[in-house]
Amino acid sequence: MDRASGPRVRVPEQRAPEKPVTADALRFTVLGPVRAWRGSQLLSSGSPQQRALLTALLLREGRTATAGELIDAFWGEDPPSQALATIRTYASRLRKILGQDTLVSESGGYAIRIDRGALDLTLAQDLAAEAEKARAAGDRCQARTLINKVLGLWDGEALASVPGPYADNQRTRLEEWRLQLTETRLDLDLEVGCHAEAVSELTALTAAHPLRERLRELLMVALYRSGRQAEALAVFADTRRLLAEELGVDPRPELAQLQQRILRADEELARPADEPAPAPAPLRPAQLPATVPDFTGRSAFVAELGSRLATAEGSVMAVSAVAGIGGVGKTTLAVHVAHQARRHFPDGQLYVDLQGAGARAAEPETVLGSFLRALGTADSAIPDTLDERAALYRSTLDGRRILILLDNAHDAAQIRPLLPGTPGCAALVTSRVRMVDLAGAHLVDLDVMSPEEALQLFTRIVGEERVGSEREAALDVVAACGFLPLAIRIAASRLAARRTWTVSVLAAKLADERRRLDELQAGDLAVKATFELGYGQLEPAQARAFRLLGLADGPDISLAAAAALLNLDPHAAEDLLEALVDTSLVESAAPGRYRYHDLVRLYARACAERDERAVERESALSRLLDFYLATAAGVYALERPGDRLADHREPTQYSGLAFADRHSAQDWLYTEANSLLACVRQTSGAGAVRRAVDLLWATKDLAESGANSKQYEAAAITMRDLARSSDDARAEGRALITLTNARLVAGRFDQAERDAQRAMRLARAVDDPLPSCWAPNDLGIIALYQNRHAEGEAYLEQAIANFRADGNRPGEASALCNLSRIHLAMGNTTSAVALAQQGIDIYDELGHALRGANGRYALGLALTQSGRFADATEQLHDALAVFRDSRQRLWEGMATFRLAEVDLAAGLPAQAATKSEQALAILRGIGGEWRRGNVLTVLGRALSEIGQPGRAQVCWREALDIYETLGSAEIETVRKLLVPTLPA
Repeated sequence: MDRASGPRVRVPEQRAPEKPVTADALRFTVLGPVRAWRGSQLLSSGSPQQRALLTALLLREGRTATAGELIDAFWGEDPPSQALATIRTYASRLRKILGQDTLVSESGGYAIRIDRGALDLTLAQDLAAEAEKARAAGDRCQARTLINKVLGLWDGEALASVPGPYADNQRTRLEEWRLQLTETRLDLDLEVGCHAEAVSELTALTAAHPLRERLRELLMVALYRSGRQAEALAVFADTRRLLAEELGVDPRPELAQLQQRILRADEELARPADEPAPAPAPLRPAQLPATVPDFTGRSAFVAELGSRLATAEGSVMAVSAVAGIGGVGKTTLAVHVAHQARRHFPDGQLYVDLQGAGARAAEPETVLGSFLRALGTADSAIPDTLDERAALYRSTLDGRRILILLDNAHDAAQIRPLLPGTPGCAALVTSRVRMVDLAGAHLVDLDVMSPEEALQLFTRIVGEERVGSEREAALDVVAACGFLPLAIRIAASRLAARRTWTVSVLAAKLADERRRLDELQAGDLAVKATFELGYGQLEPAQARAFRLLGLADGPDISLAAAAALLNLDPHAAEDLLEALVDTSLVESAAPGRYRYHDLVRLYARACAERDERAVERESALSRLLDFYLATAAGVYALERPGDRLADHREPTQYSGLAFADRHSAQDWLYTEANSLLACVRQTSGAGAVRRAVDLLWATKDLAESGANSKQYEAAAITMRDLARSSDDARAEGRALITLTNARLVAGRFDQAERDAQRAMRLARAVDDPLPSCWAPNDLGIIALYQNRHAEGEAYLEQAIANFRADGNRPGEASALCNLSRIHLAMGNTTSAVALAQQGIDIYDELGHALRGANGRYALGLALTQSGRFADATEQLHDALAVFRDSRQRLWEGMATFRLAEVDLAAGLPAQAATKSEQALAILRGIGGEWRRGNVLTVLGRALSEIGQPGRAQVCWREALDIYETLGSAEIETVRKLLVPTLPA
């Protein structure tokens, strides 16, 4: 939006600031109830009439008010006969409370003498003036912060409950000022890119002030920048209709011009002002890793790459790709060159490790999301698809001079979306492969060091004194390392850490490797030979730890998990891991967490294949799986007391962690999610498939969290296929239930139904109580969503019977709450309330916090349909608090949506619209299109009732498109809402 498009805040008259307020001085508030404090003590301000006198004097800001002016302020044109005496009485009482020096008499009137900072109104005036200055200077973020501080000074209605015509007029004036401030703050929100966040607030404000065109204008811009062009145009249509009906006038020219810009898809309008993101998002990223202090040699490469990067300034976009074998120093060189080139890129530097040497390289869309955040883009403004993110990324870089370091790339396809597209920027890429298919790239092949450079690096690490006296032995060492920088660094570091060793001792230890390095000159074999130098110097226990830890998939591993894999107590495991960190073979990702560089992990696995028996490798991974299953089952038991999983899961030989409360248990679950799911996916043997499936079952909460839903579903598919290929019906049945759960979360009900049906058949065949109970429960939920109520009722009654037969009371409670929703859909509200309450009673008796929230969610739905809106709101608010605390984003969004339904049914459409907008934001990327269609339908109803039928039609049309694509039963309901706009 153009900077001048919105009105400036008109600040009431000001005077020069005075001395600051002391801790025990008088303070007054008028932006809410009129109150007085002395220090922290609230003073009595007397009767409403006495407060009216205090108000009139405070709003004079130190100027004297004559008796006649005060009488007019109190009574207007019809004062009582004793008006003057009454004024004097009130003044005398106030003087006793405030003090002789505060309320003074002069010139036949009264005045209050206080420091300027002692009144909230004058403080608000000063902050608003500062905000104006900051905005005029181009500091929108500071202006926005100051305006928020001003608005935060209000405590409800200004001059609340103060009588008299003067107070009425001032109350109106202050409320208008407050609304102007709100408009200014919303205008600033749009200027710094917070358009998506502003939509729900503007929707509520336009409902409360339907004839205020400025709010309508801001709402149109916010919707347009959120990609909701049709709704933005519908706001204009609604506004034009409302103004014509209510006032008989057309919209002001600015609003009509805005409509035309939206119709033209004006690119300038689609972009916020030149400040792209709200504070505190970093606008000048500086992500380069630290350069090593002992960087050595490579002068020709440094000059070549530095020259290429310098040409990017003001000319063309430069791309340089550095290739070479692992350990040759690609990253070290690239980071060093990038630091030297920083002056050419004053707008920042971005860095990412693309993990190209690992089994699962970084996804470009994930990297783009991280880059966009670093460049100041709000999360809500980051699109979902790779192409959209890449386009926004290039647009964000346009006009900036930024260096992008893409480290450890897998191939050219991975990095193409990450390249800038405009002059002034540059990309520096490292990879194990030559990027011959990367058009326009300057390719650099990095070879091993020269003997002179290798010796120099070795000397810098070990020390001149020790190397100088044994120069020949030092040359033997670097030759044994194949002049590979990483191998030299490992060998030199070991020598530097052992003061009793001589260089000759190290050379003798490395003598056997020289023959092997001569034989392995290319590719990974050379890398393995280099790592062999450090690996061969490890103590036996350290070497075993290095080998076995490399077997585990996942981005990193915790100390507790590593101890389980190694079959050691945590203290012994920590000693070994820290020793490996000292040799640079393992990295410390964070306190208590460890990781391998991709190439080191590959080497460690090769060592395990060579040096460990197959049974020991399998035992190590089995212990890790045991640890994850035992710990996750404990987390599951804390969340679901009384659940029978503990009785029906596969036994484990290795114990897990114990937690004092559900919050610490949840922290563990979500911290370990990626490593835990990687362990499941890694399972390959028929003997472990049942434990891996039970681990998935115990971590069901990950599917509903939103953050790990896709990974969870992928792991469930892997386990289903493994169980099927192993001809293990029990494991397949349970895997299918976990997959059903994941697909229910994603809103893919047809797939979920097929999985649940097969799970139920398999469970009957092998007499497995877990899927026998949960399959009909899930089928009942699916039938509910697809409006097959009689069928759903039968499934859920079967589930209840099965749960009771198994003694699974939490499962019984779940099925009762689901049956409540079936009864509700069939119009049996009384039984729906009773069934939900039965479920809640079981949950509360067992101490289920999270599942109890699911029960209250079901009860809230039943109470809503029963017309008990206050009770429904209470239940849903209680559920929402638990869902948020438990990080269940799906249910947080759904509870917010259900609260919108309550507001709509209770005749509060503006609140319903706000909550619907919030639900759409929470459910973004989770829950599936069917749930999104439901929220859009309710949002349309709310918008229609607050006088925005155009936006309502847009929401309903989008919902109809969703339902028609899915073939949902809600099609006819939405068609009726769209009549008469739909053709017959």
